[in-house]
Parts: sequence; structure tokens; C-alpha cells
Amino acid sequence: MNEQQAAAFHMADIRDKRPTRRRAVAVGEFHPGTEAFQTIIERRLPKGDALVMAEIAGLQGAKMASQLMPLCHPISLELVRVRCVPVVERHVIRVYCECALEARTGVEMEALAGVNAALLTLYDLTKPVQPALTISGVRLLFKEGGKKGLWIHPEGMDDAEREHYRPRDLARLDGVACAVLTLSDRASAGDYEDRSGPELVAGLKRLGAELTHVEVLPDGLDPLAERLRALAAKGVRLCLCTGGTGLGPRDVTPEALRMVADRQVEGLAEMLRSESAKHTPLAWLSRAEVVQVGGMLVFALPGSPRAARQCMDILAPLLAHALAMMDGRPHA
Repeated sequence: MNEQQAAAFHMADIRDKRPTRRRAVAVGEFHPGTEAFQTIIERRLPKGDALVMAEIAGLQGAKMASQLMPLCHPISLELVRVRCVPVVERHVIRVYCECALEARTGVEMEALAGVNAALLTLYDLTKPVQPALTISGVRLLFKEGGKKGLWIHPEGMDDAEREHYRPRDLARLDGVACAVLTLSDRASAGDYEDRSGPELVAGLKRLGAELTHVEVLPDGLDPLAERLRALAAKGVRLCLCTGGTGLGPRDVTPEALRMVADRQVEGLAEMLRSESAKHTPLAWLSRAEVVQVGGMLVFALPGSPRAARQCMDILAPLLAHALAMMDGRPHA
């Protein structure tokens, strides 16, 4: 099919995305005026209790988002919570809708659909006593999950909203000394530009890490083993290695890690394979390895830029937690 025959619209292709825990909270306001506001909060409207019915409508609206918006993916929501909060000093009803699930796509539209359904229900039940009604300020408050982590609307949140919803960002690595080592004969010889290492560097910088060593080494056991011992002695806490984890004759990065390991961390290595397989079944061919060398945690990751980026997204929520455990510090 050529471009002229292609469909004018299409749903986003999310088949190669990895399911992650996602949450979104949307907000909007209903302005009924002073007298109608009092009638609402005293639950005296002729059609019935608008606040209760709005919460029910918000639940239903969130679940029907994909039926209302043609390009919105149908998803199985695992949590929907709707709140109608009277703001007495301004005579408005502030409506929140919180949605959550584990999926390949986010829940922003579901949260927004829930808020709008609740607001329209408030409008419908209030108009018999006051036709001059206004809905305003509908927006996404924040969203969590996916490879971008936490996003908060530029208008921000007040203290009460933060306390109630407690938005969670990735734990940061501020000031943590980190190293990125690319293992490749051809890249070290200058035959091609390393593109995997920069992906890991960018991911660590987003978490606030201090990149003290970024290097390209040839494949082989002894050069990598010696470099890892030296980095651990210099106080580097986290070392991400990319390349040399396949089945080729020069792919010996896992063996080099085992040569210097004080402890192996089998669970993280298996998690990398399992989660990466949600992007591609070829992940099962990877010999990813994770070890502890003194006070340094070392990862052997695949050598392609895409795989390096995906592994960084998988590891980002766990790195600070792992270092805290190694240090015997409290961790959430």
C-alpha cells in the first residue's frame, strides 16, 4: 500500500513497548454560583445527590474513554477513583479522577474522560435550579510511568493535592559516581562510532548521576576485568557495560564480570532478559550479567543502541534502591 492509499488515521503501534505501571490524575472545576453551590453540598437538588452521581459517572466515563475517542487504545483499568471536593471559599466543585494500571500505554485520556463525565453530570443535575453554569480548568494534573517517568503539569499542584496523591518519580542518583564502558573491537579501533554508550550516559544523567569515566574498550577478558577492579578502587558505585553479551566468539563480557565478582546478582540479570523480551524475543539470546565488585554494582548490557536504551529504562527505577541496599541504608 502506498502513502496515498494509507489510512488517514491510525492508532499508535504499541506492540514493541514494554508494559509498565502507569498512573494519571486529571482535574477540573464546576462553577454553579453561590446559591446553587449551597444546594449541591447540602444535597438538595431536585434530581438527587449530584456529588454521588458525579463520582459514579466519572467511573463510567473513565472506562468508556476508548469508545468516545476513536484512536484511544482500549485498556483494562485496574484503578479508578473520582473525588468531588467542594471549595467553599470560591463556591466551586473541584473534581479529580485518578486512573492506574500496568500497560504499554498511558491512562491520561481515561483520567480526563472521567473528570469530564463527572463535570457534565454535575452540570446536568444542577441546571434545573441554575442554568448559568460553567466548567473550567480541565487538565492533566500529573502522570507516572512509561519511559519518561513522572510528568507534572506546568501549573503545578497545591500542597493538599501533593499530600493526597503523592506523585512518585524515579529515585535519583544525584552525585553518585558512575562509569559507562563500551566493549567493542571495532569501536575501540575507530571503525565505527559508539552509539550505545551515549544512550547509557544520557539515561544516567537524567537521574542526576556523576559520570566520572566514559570509555571504549576492546572485547576481551583481561582488559575489562582490570578496568573494573580499578574503577571499584576509585570509588565508582555504578558501572554500566554495553556490548559483548551475545553468542559470538569475542563476546566475553559476562565472563570478565564473573572473574572479578564478589557477588552475583542473578535476579537483576534475569529481570533484564524477561523485561527486554517484552520488546523482542531476541532478548533471550542475551547473556546479560550483574555483579557486585566491592562497593560497585556492575551491569553487562547488550551492545545495540536500542537495547541499551531499553535496558536503561528497565533499570532506572531500581538503581538507587540497589545502592542503598548495598550500603545498608534505609530504602523504600
